[in-house]
Amino acid sequence: MAKLLMIQGTSSNCGKSLIVNALCRIAKNRGIKVAPFKAQNMSLQSFVTEDGGEIGLAQAIQAEAAGVVPNVHMNPVLLKPSGQQGIQIVVQGKLYKTLNSQEFHRENKKLWDVVKYSIDCLLKKHDFLIIEGAGSPAEINLLDRDIVNMAVAEYLKAPVILVGDIDRGGVFASLYGTVKLLEKYDNLFKGFIINKFRGYVEILLPGIKKLEELINKPCLGVVPYLGETGISDEDGVSMTLTNFVTQKVDAPIKIVVVRLRYISNFNDFEPLRFEPDIELIYSLRKEDLLTADIIIIPGSKKTFEDLKLLKELKIDETLRKLAKNGVEIIGICGGLQMLGEKLVDPYMVESSLREFDGIGLLPVETVFYPEKITTQVEGYLCSEPSIKITGYEIHKGITHGPLGLFKITRTSIKQILFDGIVCENVWGTYIHGVFESDSLRRWLINRHRVKKGLSPIDYSFSWKKLKESFIDNLANTIEKNLNINRVWEIAGL
Repeated sequence: MAKLLMIQGTSSNCGKSLIVNALCRIAKNRGIKVAPFKAQNMSLQSFVTEDGGEIGLAQAIQAEAAGVVPNVHMNPVLLKPSGQQGIQIVVQGKLYKTLNSQEFHRENKKLWDVVKYSIDCLLKKHDFLIIEGAGSPAEINLLDRDIVNMAVAEYLKAPVILVGDIDRGGVFASLYGTVKLLEKYDNLFKGFIINKFRGYVEILLPGIKKLEELINKPCLGVVPYLGETGISDEDGVSMTLTNFVTQKVDAPIKIVVVRLRYISNFNDFEPLRFEPDIELIYSLRKEDLLTADIIIIPGSKKTFEDLKLLKELKIDETLRKLAKNGVEIIGICGGLQMLGEKLVDPYMVESSLREFDGIGLLPVETVFYPEKITTQVEGYLCSEPSIKITGYEIHKGITHGPLGLFKITRTSIKQILFDGIVCENVWGTYIHGVFESDSLRRWLINRHRVKKGLSPIDYSFSWKKLKESFIDNLANTIEKNLNINRVWEIAGL
């Protein structure tokens, strides 16, 4: 029978995902057939599996850490906030419904049945399941609707380790309060971890000892504040993203990613920020746009709303002027749609507006349909076929026009077609993850190096190897700071 361990937290963003990542890699390194699981995830950062299912990006990264192929059962319920329209519900990889909060809670029983089915599927294929909770399990007003925290722990009789974030303050109170508010589950809580600590652990020891006495649970480790892990954040509206600027000395190329209100899949740009000759900024400030070499409009969960924002801020006018002056402008997914001439929404999929003018820098028109396209792709740059790309599509709109930037294969259905369009120094594509191609990044950056009178660089790093090193470094740090043997004992290993 598969062994189980659940990582819950006293709040959102306390480090659950990273700790699950690390534990998955540690287990893999010990030869254990391990898989991650999160019953319900709320995120605008998503990933497409080999069979075309959409799951939270965090679970895809955790699967990578575990050395297994991501599948829809690792995150059977994905919630994607959609503004005033409510919440888009993705169930076992496929779009289910878009509901408001009251309607969503009425789906609770159906979703719980889905969660249990996915758990059973994973248990049949893996020897060890590391389960991540969501937010705080102590939302006592919602306990009867829970399908992701204590409901999962109780269903599986899974031991729970509770993570507290000391960086936001009140860690002892939050750990104590969580356990005490959930006293009926006391037998499932097996210990706690203090995360994001800055300073000398000795200072914490009196508090740790007192808390251990009060809740009768051991402290399993104190994890230092990690800062840069290289592993993408789940939260697309986090302060990390809002204030993010790469600090590099003498980086000659400046890229500005337009910080949309409903930005999605901003992990697309992670490889760019590690390039040695790139300064990467997320911004809506005109001052930043005016000094950029490359401007990228990213994906959006609410394309019409974000396009409306750009027009209200007159960023569309700025982009048109900069394009005439030779600045390279790129649109990814929703960004591609915005750069076109017109967006048409006959079924009111995205907005109450049936039609909206785009920025007008690409000769294309996008029509939105209720069905969502989700597929992995592979292909090459048409102008330079030696530049190979892989990635995935997640979109409802279909864009019409003289497409031909990339020739791709939608791998789940073996469909061959052209994607994207280039018009002088403006181009766009539906492919998320396109910048993970080492050769494409260099193709992009080197054109601007040459433009500035600098020599091109043939190679800087392998993104695939760098990602692996990030996961290994995280796992090594967590292993050094946890009583890992005690953790494995709790899991029954």
